[in-house]
Amino acid sequence: MQPQPLHLPSGNLIADRRFEWARDLGAKGDLAAAADLLVQALELVPGYASAWFALAELREKLGDRAGSVAAFRKAVEADPLDRHGAALHLVRAGAAPAGAMPEGYVRALFDGYAPAFDAALTEGLGYRAPELLLRAVQGAHPHDRFRSALDLGCGTGLGGAAFRPYCDWLAGVDLSPAMLAQARAKVLYDSLIESDVLTFLAAQAATKTKYDLVLAADVFMYLGDLAPVLMAAAEVLVPSAPIAFSVETHGGDDVMLRDTLRYAHGEAHVRSAVAVAGLALVSLDSAATRTEKGVPVPGLVVVASGAN
Repeated sequence: MQPQPLHLPSGNLIADRRFEWARDLGAKGDLAAAADLLVQALELVPGYASAWFALAELREKLGDRAGSVAAFRKAVEADPLDRHGAALHLVRAGAAPAGAMPEGYVRALFDGYAPAFDAALTEGLGYRAPELLLRAVQGAHPHDRFRSALDLGCGTGLGGAAFRPYCDWLAGVDLSPAMLAQARAKVLYDSLIESDVLTFLAAQAATKTKYDLVLAADVFMYLGDLAPVLMAAAEVLVPSAPIAFSVETHGGDDVMLRDTLRYAHGEAHVRSAVAVAGLALVSLDSAATRTEKGVPVPGLVVVASGAN
């Protein structure tokens, strides 16, 4: 599932044309010529973020790590919102520390995905995080109906559709307005809010709003350290209420940024973050919530509960 490559026009017709020619040459395999055209475009418009990002990717393919890192840094400087996600490429190159993904990148990414998101995920990638999370929650709370539930990073509402029959009131929060528009059309949620997860949770805690269930289906792979978001979620859970989430994982203990630009969380990190947040681990199961190129992506399905 790939959105169209992001292009932020330079405002200079000649520079934009050279960018398009460069992209065409790159697609045909003439990487060096494509890089030369991008350099020419940048001579005309030094703050051309899309050209810097494209040049960084080409230099990476050409084996010029130093040149690639320099161009990714220029892309961030040219677009402080970092809608291309250049900062993540710097993390992957070992040139910057891991951290939360740039909001501008996540918003642009999912705004681009939104129109075909459901079909691409369920038909193309065999996505099943909602059903796995529902099964895990029902295993821990077999007879419960939830008075109020919160779907973090709700997207188009795939998680909401699975949990709606078991919730009296359901809220969703997401960064992407285009994804929220898709969710709104399904008439699943009682409330939909455009916000990043941590900001929303802090606002809910400030007003002492509480939920009987917090859900995060394939959302935390866009965060690095899980402790801050789990601590924030713990603040909005009623006593002993569950939080259920899925992550991609790997064989190590810590957090790593995969080539797909999603974080994979080691089991040890997940267990530690749950404990730091003051949550009690109820279940942690290995399960693939999606496939990539026909291969299951290793993952974890987790249920924890708030303090009594």
